[in-house]
Amino acid sequence: MVGRFAWLLAATGLVTVIVARVVADALPSPASRPSAPAPARTPAPAAVSVWDGVYSEAQAKRGAAVYQDVCAPCHGHDLAGGEMAPPLAGPAFMANWNGLTLNDLYDRIRLTMPPDRAGGLPRQDTIDTIAYVLRANGFPAGKAALEARAEVLMQIKVEATRGGPAR
Repeated sequence: MVGRFAWLLAATGLVTVIVARVVADALPSPASRPSAPAPARTPAPAAVSVWDGVYSEAQAKRGAAVYQDVCAPCHGHDLAGGEMAPPLAGPAFMANWNGLTLNDLYDRIRLTMPPDRAGGLPRQDTIDTIAYVLRANGFPAGKAALEARAEVLMQIKVEATRGGPAR
């Protein structure tokens, strides 16, 4: 009885494989089937650049005061860097940040500065300081202040030259 049952299972399995193969052969191949149209894509918003006047002059002035009080002891009064701190203006700064976003810079400052109390700088002081750093690097001011919101800062690219990153 067990032998007949095993033979019946084997025969049923074989029939299943044959039927599956016949059905597969009867269907058109994927290459010959018409493809569905690609879903419409929403174009990505145009990236904003630091050249587009993303901070206000009043904000940069507030940032200068914060910078001189909190940042200058390490980064230098002229933003040229110090013994242990990188420059925040000029070619070395641009080489480090070119192609990144202001959110990258904001997070770096917010999470690591000042070194003796990392994360202790208020958000408004952080964003005002970034405005000052942008002004010191020759980027133009605009009419509106830069906002300390990640969704805004992620859209603003640091570009060494107008029109895109150049290294």
